[in-house]
Amino acid sequence: MGHTVGDGLISLALMGALVAYLYFRYRERQRRLEIIHQERLAAMDKGIPLPELPLDPTRTPTPPSPEATLIHGLVWTAFGAGGMLALFLVGAQVNGHAIWPLPLPLLFLGLGLVLYYVLAYERTR
Repeated sequence: MGHTVGDGLISLALMGALVAYLYFRYRERQRRLEIIHQERLAAMDKGIPLPELPLDPTRTPTPPSPEATLIHGLVWTAFGAGGMLALFLVGAQVNGHAIWPLPLPLLFLGLGLVLYYVLAYERTR
């Protein structure tokens, strides 16, 4: 439609970078497993008992920070208020109607998240 050869080259380069990243990550994992295997073989030759190791270490998920809700709420509130202020100051209109209230849902989303944080924080205290 409006795409050029340059757009295609950029997309191709980005996909190539993604494939290269995945390939090198895979190769690094293979190299690490080979080193672990060689070390375990050397230890077994010397008669040293080794515990069974998982191929990939298990990752224990960390619980989300309670302040994350507050931070998200403040950011959404700032986006909503800033967007409303910018549209109001510019005086943007569509068909004679002011559009400055359009970011109002973002403001309410942010205020809701801040309120949720305050209520949840009061409950845990």
